[in-house]
Amino acid sequence: MNENSVPDAARTVLTGDDIERVLTRVAFEIIEANKGTDDLVLLGIPSRGFPLAQRLAARIAATAPGNLDPASLVGQLDITMYRDDLRHSTTRTPSPTRLPAGGIEGKVVVLVDDVLYSGRTIRAALDALADWGRPRIMRLAVLVDRGHRELPIRADHVGKNLPTAKSEKVRVHLAEIDGKNEVVIEGAA
Repeated sequence: MNENSVPDAARTVLTGDDIERVLTRVAFEIIEANKGTDDLVLLGIPSRGFPLAQRLAARIAATAPGNLDPASLVGQLDITMYRDDLRHSTTRTPSPTRLPAGGIEGKVVVLVDDVLYSGRTIRAALDALADWGRPRIMRLAVLVDRGHRELPIRADHVGKNLPTAKSEKVRVHLAEIDGKNEVVIEGAA
């Protein structure tokens, strides 16, 4: 891009209302796949996977019989030191890994992230998870799957499949971090 060119406008592909509908559907898919909420743990990958996991946990808890505390379902899994691009990328600040009180051993763990792209973030998450215990089942839930996989990784629960060009950027904005809820595509198609 030269100094006289105008950057491509961002195109909104999910509004805040769209995100809420998608998360409700994904929450019901998770409950159905697990046949309820027993032994279920949602682990969000920082930074935006964690608030998404919290939102999913709230929806799942609201459908469960009795008084299920959403906080008992959700945790955060830091993958910083497991990434294969550490020496090539900017400095990353590790986030704390926080597991629910019952841990993950023998549980059904659903990794939650905002965008599935190359698959490398999820590979790092699988490596990190192995250091914390051995889940009975591991699944993956993502808000957006944009394709272009470099590793044989597939999401079990997808909010929106979003075909993109490699030159495009998918940006997820969440109120907890960015003050607004939307998914936009930036860059030339």
